[in-house]
Amino acid sequence: MAQGNKLNAAAVRREVHALRDPERAVFLQRFFRTGPGEYAEGDRMLGLTVPAQRVVARAFRALPLEEIAKLLASPFHEHRLIALLILVDRHTRGDEVEQLLLHRFYLTHLDAVNNWDLVDTSAAALVGEHVSEKLLQKLLASPNLWHRRVAIVCTFAELRAGRVETTFRVAERLLGDKHDLIHKAVGWLLREAGKRSPEALLSFLRTHYDRVPRTTLRYAIERLDVVDRKLWLGGPQ
Repeated sequence: MAQGNKLNAAAVRREVHALRDPERAVFLQRFFRTGPGEYAEGDRMLGLTVPAQRVVARAFRALPLEEIAKLLASPFHEHRLIALLILVDRHTRGDEVEQLLLHRFYLTHLDAVNNWDLVDTSAAALVGEHVSEKLLQKLLASPNLWHRRVAIVCTFAELRAGRVETTFRVAERLLGDKHDLIHKAVGWLLREAGKRSPEALLSFLRTHYDRVPRTTLRYAIERLDVVDRKLWLGGPQ
Protein backbone atom coordinates (compact mmCIF):
# COMPACT_ATOMS: atom_id res chain seq x y z
CA MET A 1 0.00 0.00 0.00
CA ALA A 2 2.75 2.45 0.92
CA GLN A 3 4.86 1.48 -2.08
CA GLY A 4 5.56 4.50 -4.23
CA ASN A 5 4.43 6.80 -1.42
CA LYS A 6 6.79 8.80 0.71
CA LEU A 7 6.66 8.10 4.41
CA ASN A 8 4.87 11.26 5.43
CA ALA A 9 1.53 12.31 6.84
CA ALA A 10 0.27 13.46 3.46
CA ALA A 11 0.74 9.95 2.06
CA VAL A 12 -1.23 8.48 4.97
CA ARG A 13 -4.02 10.97 4.38
CA ARG A 14 -4.17 9.96 0.71
CA GLU A 15 -4.50 6.28 1.65
CA VAL A 16 -7.22 7.08 4.16
CA HIS A 17 -9.07 9.29 1.69
CA ALA A 18 -9.15 6.43 -0.83
CA LEU A 19 -10.80 4.17 1.78
CA ARG A 20 -13.37 6.66 3.09
CA ASP A 21 -17.01 5.65 3.40
CA PRO A 22 -19.30 8.69 3.76
CA GLU A 23 -22.35 6.64 4.73
CA ARG A 24 -20.48 4.83 7.48
CA ALA A 25 -18.95 8.13 8.58
CA VAL A 26 -22.44 9.45 9.36
CA PHE A 27 -23.09 6.42 11.57
CA LEU A 28 -19.73 6.84 13.32
CA GLN A 29 -20.41 10.51 14.02
CA ARG A 30 -23.44 9.40 16.03
CA PHE A 31 -21.76 6.35 17.59
CA PHE A 32 -18.85 8.38 18.92
CA ARG A 33 -21.08 11.19 20.21
CA THR A 34 -19.61 14.01 18.14
CA GLY A 35 -22.61 16.35 18.27
CA PRO A 36 -22.90 19.69 20.10
CA GLY A 37 -22.51 19.20 23.85
CA GLU A 38 -21.54 15.54 23.51
CA TYR A 39 -18.28 14.09 24.79
CA ALA A 40 -16.57 14.07 21.37
CA GLU A 41 -18.03 17.29 20.05
CA GLY A 42 -16.34 18.35 16.82
CA ASP A 43 -14.57 15.06 16.09
CA ARG A 44 -14.80 14.22 12.38
CA MET A 45 -15.07 10.77 10.82
CA LEU A 46 -14.16 9.43 7.40
CA GLY A 47 -15.89 6.08 7.82
CA LEU A 48 -12.99 3.61 7.77
CA THR A 49 -13.27 0.29 9.56
CA VAL A 50 -10.72 -0.46 12.27
CA PRO A 51 -9.24 -3.39 10.27
CA ALA A 52 -8.70 -1.03 7.32
CA GLN A 53 -6.95 1.44 9.61
CA ARG A 54 -4.70 -1.32 10.93
CA VAL A 55 -3.68 -2.15 7.37
CA VAL A 56 -2.74 1.49 6.77
CA ALA A 57 -0.84 1.63 10.07
CA ARG A 58 1.19 -1.46 9.17
CA ALA A 59 2.06 0.01 5.78
CA PHE A 60 3.37 3.18 7.44
CA ARG A 61 4.91 1.67 10.58
CA ALA A 62 8.23 3.44 9.82
CA LEU A 63 6.59 6.88 9.67
CA PRO A 64 8.85 9.47 11.36
CA LEU A 65 7.63 10.91 14.65
CA GLU A 66 7.33 14.41 13.22
CA GLU A 67 4.89 13.02 10.63
CA ILE A 68 3.00 11.06 13.29
CA ALA A 69 2.63 14.34 15.18
CA LYS A 70 0.90 15.82 12.13
CA LEU A 71 -1.60 12.97 12.10
CA LEU A 72 -2.27 13.42 15.81
CA ALA A 73 -3.05 17.07 15.14
CA SER A 74 -5.66 16.14 12.51
CA PRO A 75 -9.35 16.84 13.11
CA PHE A 76 -10.13 13.43 11.61
CA HIS A 77 -10.51 10.57 14.05
CA GLU A 78 -9.04 7.96 11.72
CA HIS A 79 -5.81 9.91 11.26
CA ARG A 80 -5.30 9.99 15.01
CA LEU A 81 -6.14 6.32 15.50
CA ILE A 82 -3.73 5.28 12.75
CA ALA A 83 -1.02 7.39 14.39
CA LEU A 84 -1.63 5.63 17.70
CA LEU A 85 -1.65 2.19 16.09
CA ILE A 86 1.76 2.98 14.60
CA LEU A 87 3.08 4.11 17.99
CA VAL A 88 1.82 0.99 19.77
CA ASP A 89 3.32 -1.25 17.08
CA ARG A 90 6.66 0.53 17.32
CA HIS A 91 6.57 0.34 21.11
CA THR A 92 5.94 -3.41 20.96
CA ARG A 93 8.89 -3.91 18.63
CA GLY A 94 11.24 -1.38 20.17
CA ASP A 95 14.02 -1.67 22.72
CA GLU A 96 13.87 0.09 26.09
CA VAL A 97 15.34 3.32 24.73
CA GLU A 98 12.82 3.57 21.90
CA GLN A 99 9.95 2.60 24.17
CA LEU A 100 10.78 5.41 26.58
CA LEU A 101 11.06 7.85 23.68
CA LEU A 102 7.62 6.81 22.42
CA HIS A 103 6.15 7.11 25.92
CA ARG A 104 7.39 10.68 26.22
CA PHE A 105 6.20 11.51 22.70
CA TYR A 106 2.76 10.15 23.58
CA LEU A 107 2.52 12.26 26.72
CA THR A 108 3.49 15.35 24.72
CA HIS A 109 0.52 14.69 22.42
CA LEU A 110 -1.86 13.31 25.04
CA ASP A 111 -4.58 15.86 24.32
CA ALA A 112 -4.95 14.30 20.85
CA VAL A 113 -6.01 11.05 22.52
CA ASN A 114 -9.53 12.33 22.94
CA ASN A 115 -12.00 9.50 22.55
CA TRP A 116 -12.49 6.21 24.34
CA ASP A 117 -11.23 4.02 21.50
CA LEU A 118 -8.09 6.13 21.15
CA VAL A 119 -7.38 5.76 24.87
CA ASP A 120 -8.17 2.06 24.95
CA THR A 121 -5.96 1.34 21.94
CA SER A 122 -2.89 3.06 23.33
CA ALA A 123 -2.84 3.68 27.08
CA ALA A 124 -1.69 0.28 28.35
CA ALA A 125 1.40 0.13 26.15
CA LEU A 126 2.37 3.78 25.89
CA VAL A 127 1.62 4.80 29.48
CA GLY A 128 1.09 1.69 31.58
CA GLU A 129 4.49 0.15 30.97
CA HIS A 130 6.22 3.37 32.10
CA VAL A 131 3.83 5.12 34.46
CA SER A 132 5.23 6.69 37.62
CA GLU A 133 3.21 7.43 40.72
CA LYS A 134 3.58 11.14 40.01
CA LEU A 135 2.16 10.76 36.50
CA LEU A 136 -0.65 8.53 37.71
CA GLN A 137 -1.72 11.10 40.31
CA LYS A 138 -1.58 13.86 37.70
CA LEU A 139 -3.82 11.90 35.35
CA LEU A 140 -6.27 11.06 38.12
CA ALA A 141 -6.57 14.70 39.16
CA SER A 142 -7.02 15.99 35.62
CA PRO A 143 -10.26 17.77 34.66
CA ASN A 144 -9.82 16.13 31.24
CA LEU A 145 -12.09 13.09 30.94
CA TRP A 146 -9.68 11.28 28.62
CA HIS A 147 -6.70 11.77 30.92
CA ARG A 148 -8.65 10.14 33.75
CA ARG A 149 -9.62 7.27 31.44
CA VAL A 150 -5.93 6.86 30.58
CA ALA A 151 -5.23 6.54 34.32
CA ILE A 152 -7.44 3.47 34.70
CA VAL A 153 -6.90 1.87 31.29
CA CYS A 154 -3.11 2.10 31.58
CA THR A 155 -3.26 -0.28 34.55
CA PHE A 156 -3.98 -3.05 32.03
CA ALA A 157 -0.20 -3.30 31.71
CA GLU A 158 0.00 -4.28 35.38
CA LEU A 159 -2.79 -6.81 34.97
CA ARG A 160 -0.98 -8.45 32.06
CA ALA A 161 1.97 -8.90 34.39
CA GLY A 162 -0.30 -10.54 36.97
CA ARG A 163 -0.40 -7.58 39.36
CA VAL A 164 -3.85 -6.31 40.40
CA GLU A 165 -3.02 -3.81 43.16
CA THR A 166 -2.67 -0.71 40.96
CA THR A 167 -5.96 -1.35 39.18
CA PHE A 168 -7.86 -1.57 42.46
CA ARG A 169 -6.12 1.52 43.83
CA VAL A 170 -6.89 3.62 40.74
CA ALA A 171 -10.43 2.26 40.57
CA GLU A 172 -11.04 3.36 44.15
CA ARG A 173 -9.88 6.89 43.33
CA LEU A 174 -12.31 7.07 40.42
CA LEU A 175 -15.42 5.73 42.15
CA GLY A 176 -16.66 9.27 42.69
CA ASP A 177 -16.18 10.32 39.07
CA LYS A 178 -19.37 11.63 37.48
CA HIS A 179 -18.79 10.57 33.87
CA ASP A 180 -20.35 7.42 32.49
CA LEU A 181 -17.28 6.68 30.36
CA ILE A 182 -15.20 6.50 33.53
CA HIS A 183 -17.79 4.28 35.20
CA LYS A 184 -17.58 1.88 32.24
CA ALA A 185 -13.78 1.90 32.11
CA VAL A 186 -13.46 1.28 35.84
CA GLY A 187 -15.95 -1.59 35.63
CA TRP A 188 -14.10 -3.09 32.69
CA LEU A 189 -10.73 -2.99 34.45
CA LEU A 190 -12.24 -4.35 37.66
CA ARG A 191 -13.65 -7.25 35.66
CA GLU A 192 -10.21 -7.85 34.14
CA ALA A 193 -8.64 -7.73 37.61
CA GLY A 194 -11.23 -10.24 38.74
CA LYS A 195 -10.03 -12.68 36.09
CA ARG A 196 -6.65 -12.66 37.82
CA SER A 197 -7.94 -12.55 41.39
CA PRO A 198 -11.67 -13.25 41.79
CA GLU A 199 -11.63 -12.94 45.57
CA ALA A 200 -9.80 -9.60 45.41
CA LEU A 201 -12.56 -8.26 43.15
CA LEU A 202 -15.31 -9.43 45.47
CA SER A 203 -13.48 -7.99 48.48
CA PHE A 204 -13.16 -4.64 46.69
CA LEU A 205 -16.87 -4.62 45.85
CA ARG A 206 -17.85 -5.50 49.42
CA THR A 207 -15.68 -2.74 50.85
CA HIS A 208 -16.81 -0.02 48.46
CA TYR A 209 -20.27 -1.23 47.47
CA ASP A 210 -22.13 1.94 48.48
CA ARG A 211 -19.78 4.07 46.35
CA VAL A 212 -19.68 1.89 43.23
CA PRO A 213 -21.74 3.37 40.37
CA ARG A 214 -24.36 0.99 39.01
CA THR A 215 -22.74 0.87 35.57
CA THR A 216 -19.37 0.04 37.12
CA LEU A 217 -20.92 -2.75 39.17
CA ARG A 218 -22.65 -4.29 36.16
CA TYR A 219 -19.42 -4.33 34.17
CA ALA A 220 -17.37 -5.63 37.10
CA ILE A 221 -19.59 -8.65 37.79
CA GLU A 222 -20.20 -9.73 34.20
CA ARG A 223 -18.18 -12.93 34.63
CA LEU A 224 -20.14 -14.10 37.66
CA ASP A 225 -22.92 -16.61 37.11
CA VAL A 226 -26.48 -15.35 36.66
CA VAL A 227 -27.55 -16.07 40.24
CA ASP A 228 -24.54 -14.32 41.77
CA ARG A 229 -24.96 -11.31 39.49
CA LYS A 230 -28.55 -10.89 40.64
CA LEU A 231 -27.48 -11.17 44.27
CA TRP A 232 -24.75 -8.54 43.85
CA LEU A 233 -27.14 -6.15 42.12
CA GLY A 234 -29.32 -6.39 45.21
CA GLY A 235 -26.54 -5.66 47.69
CA PRO A 236 -23.05 -6.65 48.86
CA GLN A 237 -22.49 -10.39 49.29
